[in-house]
Amino acid sequence: MNIEKLEEVNLDISDDLKEGKVIIDVYTDWCGPCKFIAPILEKFQDEGLIKAIRVDLDQNRALGQMFGITAIPTLLFFKDGRLLEKNISIQGQEAVKKGIMVGAAGEPIMREIIEKM
Repeated sequence: MNIEKLEEVNLDISDDLKEGKVIIDVYTDWCGPCKFIAPILEKFQDEGLIKAIRVDLDQNRALGQMFGITAIPTLLFFKDGRLLEKNISIQGQEAVKKGIMVGAAGEPIMREIIEKM
């Protein structure tokens, strides 16, 4: 899937999101694990490793329907404008399946996932 398709669910996809590594963090305000992962993604963005977008699922149900999101947080991994088509395993466990990760992970695991993108 091309990242521009997200404009169909009212996300503003600027040109700088069409290159490099982009993670879309689908969260809700009431989700504890969502609050855990947000500062980790901010840190990686500050370091220049990724570009991050946060989307509140309660405010954008259409995005949830587009990706079949049934649990939060859900992270969507894009590289050079395309949803990752590969799976990423960490310590023998599939963490990312076809560009989608459900749940939160700590900084070392997230850093390893980003390296493997």
